[in-house]
Amino acid sequence: MPISLVQRLRTSSPLRLVVAFGAGALTVLAFAPFSLYPLALLGPLLLLGLWRDGTPRFGFQSGWAYGIGLLGFGVFWLHISIDQFGNMGTLAAIAITLLFVLAIALYYGLVGWLTVRLWRGRGVWLFGVIPSLWVLGEWLRGWIFTGFPWLLLGYSQIDAPLGGYAPLVGVYGVSWLVMLSVALLLCLLSPAVWGRFWLAGGLALLWGGGPLLNQVAWTEPAGAALRVSLIQGNIAQEEKWKRGSLQPTLELYTGLTRQHWQSDLIIWPETAVPAFAHQVNEPFLQPLAGEARANGSALLIGIPEWDTESGAYYNSMISLGHEQGSYAKRHLVPFGEFMPLKGWLRPLIDWLQIPMSDFTPGDSPQPLLRVAGYAAGISICYEDAFGEEVAEALPQAAFLVNASNDAWFGDSLAPRQHLEIARMRALETGRYLLRATNTGISALIDPKGRVLAFSPAFQQDVLSGEILPMQGMTPYVRVGNWAVVLLSVLILLVAGARAVRSG
Repeated sequence: MPISLVQRLRTSSPLRLVVAFGAGALTVLAFAPFSLYPLALLGPLLLLGLWRDGTPRFGFQSGWAYGIGLLGFGVFWLHISIDQFGNMGTLAAIAITLLFVLAIALYYGLVGWLTVRLWRGRGVWLFGVIPSLWVLGEWLRGWIFTGFPWLLLGYSQIDAPLGGYAPLVGVYGVSWLVMLSVALLLCLLSPAVWGRFWLAGGLALLWGGGPLLNQVAWTEPAGAALRVSLIQGNIAQEEKWKRGSLQPTLELYTGLTRQHWQSDLIIWPETAVPAFAHQVNEPFLQPLAGEARANGSALLIGIPEWDTESGAYYNSMISLGHEQGSYAKRHLVPFGEFMPLKGWLRPLIDWLQIPMSDFTPGDSPQPLLRVAGYAAGISICYEDAFGEEVAEALPQAAFLVNASNDAWFGDSLAPRQHLEIARMRALETGRYLLRATNTGISALIDPKGRVLAFSPAFQQDVLSGEILPMQGMTPYVRVGNWAVVLLSVLILLVAGARAVRSG
């Protein structure tokens, strides 16, 4: 790099903010569908290089710029649903998306401010402070105001050596290890650093341990293989809720289902049936359940349910066949499935006119559905982004099911990123995961997070294959996210106390 450019980077705050923004945008390429996982280290490494010589104020500014680059490019697809289905118009949809990005990116600004504050004189503690602050920022982003745990660094490592740690520490733990690696690399690349041998050895040990852990069988089969079929109807979102669409939709799904009655379990995606369950119970659901029983098969169907007494309605999955039951989605999407501050925002609700956008969350916890003779851990769409909630179904659940409808976001990065998240849930829990979607990407995922088979996006398809019901618990299922969160808090408390004592 030319000396003049290096000097400008050290002295020009605007240029350094541009570098921080670019580092965030670069990090997006570490995630699906690009999956260039080393960039999950390079992006934060560039950011830490800026923080090392900065003030706390600059740490906030550059952290915010990094977050804007990461989320601005990584989740820009949010504007698609607002534009096409929210009655807003393109410019308004883009403006709302940018406001959302600016707000969520503040977490990275806070991390930057705190990191620079705690940087000076921390010595070896720096290797704990940097990953702890980063992960607590990710964790808070995934929790406050119902959470938005998208593009966590750990997801980018699903196919990388560090992915082998996921059954032990979950996605936040993998993020912690990514940032530990970044801190080690930063010291290795710094001039006149003592202990290079130990730094390089620690990095090699860390990255060499992941593949070894990936060979461990944390769970084991609990029975014979099950034949499963996932129905991908590929019905355009703008057509799904139109008047007159119900009958063609039912005919499509039942026609595809009847070709696969030999399967032990058949799954339809989220809200596959565009009507309330009680409206189609006698003419449709009961006869279909009879067919399933007669063929020795089980059905899981995405359909809204309405409690006629309370007036509440739920985004549900119901099971039909010899075992019948219902699961109501617990973790709803804000502004998509429910409206926060409904009394204040009623004019906005009426203006948006998003179909089925006033769901009620289901009870937590709920009894597990039994299908094909086994308990299944069900999540609907966005719910699989919350690993600890998915893990609540274990150890009882023999496999996981995620029913989704990513048609809201068109042919964007969203379906590919969502599939990556589902893969992490399978790896964390040591369970097969069956992902049934409306327009793709439907997939069969094994307990190591590997995609065994998938249906291409925006194609009508039936994805069939065999899975094994599993038993046992991974270490992550036993302890959840709290081990990583509490360790991070403890490290920061000690580092903060040392900073106070040293002035």
